This record gives sequence, structure tokens and C-alpha cells, in this order.
Amino acid sequence: MQQRKKSWFGRLFSDAKPILKWLKPGIGVKRYFFVLLAGTTLLGVGLTLLILDVYRSAPDTWWLPLFSALSLRELERPIRVLIFGGIGLGLLIYGVLGINRTLLKPFVKPGKPLLDTVANYRRRERGPRVVAIGGGNGLASLLRGLKFYTHNITAIVTVADDGGSSGELRRTMGVLPPGDIRNCLAALSDDEELITQLFKYRFGESAGLNGHSLGNLLITALADITGSFEEAVAESGRVLAVRGRVLPSTLHDVKLVADLRQETTNREVRVKGESNIPTTPGKVQRVWLDPNNPEAYPLAIQAILGAELIILGPGSLFTSILPNLLVPDIAAALKASRAYKFYVCNVATQPGETDDFTCLDHIHTIERHMGGRVFHLVLCNNKEVNTLLEPSKQVLPDPQLEEDYAAYCTNLVDEEHPWRHDPIKLARTIMDLYYERTGPQTLREETLS
Repeated sequence: MQQRKKSWFGRLFSDAKPILKWLKPGIGVKRYFFVLLAGTTLLGVGLTLLILDVYRSAPDTWWLPLFSALSLRELERPIRVLIFGGIGLGLLIYGVLGINRTLLKPFVKPGKPLLDTVANYRRRERGPRVVAIGGGNGLASLLRGLKFYTHNITAIVTVADDGGSSGELRRTMGVLPPGDIRNCLAALSDDEELITQLFKYRFGESAGLNGHSLGNLLITALADITGSFEEAVAESGRVLAVRGRVLPSTLHDVKLVADLRQETTNREVRVKGESNIPTTPGKVQRVWLDPNNPEAYPLAIQAILGAELIILGPGSLFTSILPNLLVPDIAAALKASRAYKFYVCNVATQPGETDDFTCLDHIHTIERHMGGRVFHLVLCNNKEVNTLLEPSKQVLPDPQLEEDYAAYCTNLVDEEHPWRHDPIKLARTIMDLYYERTGPQTLREETLS
């Protein structure tokens, strides 16, 4: 008998556990629950007074004994309060949960509990203000992992791209290159499934669309309709349900120019155009923008100055990262910002751009163009891989790195694509290091389920 009683309490506790989870801090439900409870209580008091008035003043009819029985007058008043109060509270909770479940059903992923969805959303909503600077696949990979930790992400993207679909649209339509921005929007999308795959879909050359991606065409069309490239990016973000923002570093039509030293002739050649730099033989000596003093996009400056964490990289050093820093106001805001600044070094060298570069070479190149030190911490992969295709080489920590800089080296490699960072490993490492410096995060549960 005692064992049966114990198991009954166990079942009761198990049934109540999911409901009690709604009362834990940070979800933003308790305040409204107590408002509903107060409103229902006052409504109940009013109805009770009305019923008592009718009951006391009504003539003796057939329904009075029935009413007396339903009101449990034979029981003590505290017991009656507990019975009716418990039934009322249970109905209230059941009704509120039912309404919430019905209203939120279109927004909850199949197989994922409503509570987890709400808790994760609230936690990410209160996440740190993060600014990620770069371009290309490296920045998109970083964003794909960061979005699981915070919704307050701003990606600042280079607009110096002049190759492929972006370069063609830039030349023929006169818009800023949308390619890197498209990749970042797709990475930040709340649901990287059909609509995002459609956004990234690239037409074949035989289709008569010159290999353009649908996302590039959509951003270009929106820029023409709205008359504003930045508004086109914002509208594209709404279509993809993006959590965060993607901003160009400048709205000026800039081109990337580089001086390369050729080993065979030992002379410097000047190369114009981001797509031409990796394909021209020689070692990059310096890069700059033409025009060389473009105004920064004001919202990008605002984001940098208001950030709590700024991440530079990963990405192509000379053609994705530096073009952002060559915008004078971006560089000045980065130096002035009081945020923590992390640099994520690439996993592998890029042929024609960073051949034989070490981690220190990447850092020194940025500092040379920035005019001094910028970062609080350098992240570098230390897992060796032997599956890189020539002429790419792995970038591993230098012996001198940890003596000259605050560095953190760990396994950051994507096992399927060993020349790239794993988005989840990278984001988890960055956020752990950030919270190690700022203190523990509230409600810091695992959210990557």
C-alpha cells in the first residue's frame, strides 16, 4: 500500500514537472501568469458575490438543494476553498497552455517542445551584442554557429567583390556586390531549409542567367524597387527570418587594389580588382581601396561602438577581412570600441593570397594595415589534418604566438571540410571565452539540440 502511494506521488510529480518548468526565471511567462491569475481571482470574487446575493434572496425553489449540494456545503470551508481553488487553477493553466500552444504552433519546429523553443528564444534575445567583420565563406560559417547563442548579431561585410555573379551584377546593374551579403543572410536565417536553399540556388550557364544565384538576383531586384541597396538587404533578411543584421562596410563603389612582388623578376606589379589578386603570381605586399577614403556605412559604425564582442575573421585575409578595415571610419571605430576583440585565424592558407603564411603572419599583416595592435585574444586551430589539397597548407600555432599574444589554441576543424572551421566548435569556443571574461551567463543551457 505504501509503495503504491509513493508511485502515485511520483506520477503526479512527473506530470507536474513540465508545467513547473514554465515558472523558471528568464522565460518571461510568470509575470503574465500572475496577471491572469489576479484577473481571474477578481472575476471569481465578483461572480461569487452575485451568486451569493441570488442564493440568499431567491425564494425556496427546487434548484436550491441542488445548488447547495454542488457548493459542497457539508464540507469545512478551508477544504472547499482548496477544492474549488485547485480545480480553477488547473483549468486556468490548461487553458493558457492550450492557447499558447495553438498560437505558437506555426512557429515551433516539429518534434521540439514549446517550452524549449520559448526558453531558447528568450535566452538568445538577451545574448551579447556581437559584431562579426569579414566576408566570404569564413564569415558565413562563423554566423551559422553564433546564431545559436545570441540574436544580437551584426555582420559587417566587404563590398569589394568583383568576381562571379556579384561582379557581373555590379558591372551590368550598378549595384553593390550582393554575394557575400547573401551568404551571411542565409547563414543567419532562422530556418536554413527550403527557403534558404532557394535563396542560395545558382542557375546554370545554360539557363541564360550567367550562373547567377537567385539570392543575388532578388537583392538586385529589391535594390531597384526600393532605390536603396541597404533597404534591399533588410527586406531580404525579413524574407529569410534572419535573427540579426547584415550591413555593408560602405555604400561606395570601391575596388580593391594590391601591390604584389613577383619572385622571378623581383619587381612589384599593381593589380586592380579583388578577383584578380589571388590569380596573379606574386606575394601581396599591401592592399588599399580605390577610392582610398570611402565613408563608412553609419549603422556599421554604430554597431561597432555599441558592441560587447567584436570578432574579426575567419576569411580570406587580403580580399575579405582587410577591405573592411581599409575603410578609415571602420578602423577608427574598431580601435575606439571598448568591446572585447577576438581574431579567428584561418585553418588553411589560401592559394595565391596567403601561401606559406603562419598564424603570426596573418596577425602582423592586419596590424601593419591597422597601424598597431587591435585584438584582446587570438583563436587558432591546433588539430593537425593531412587531407588538405595542394597547394593549401595548414595554419598551425607558431611557437612565438603565445609569448607575444593572448592566444587560445584548440580543435576548431570541420571534419568533413578540413580547410574550414566547424561552425559549432568555433561559436562554442568563442562564447565560452567571452563569458569567461564577463562572468557566467544566465540560463546557460545547451541549445544546440
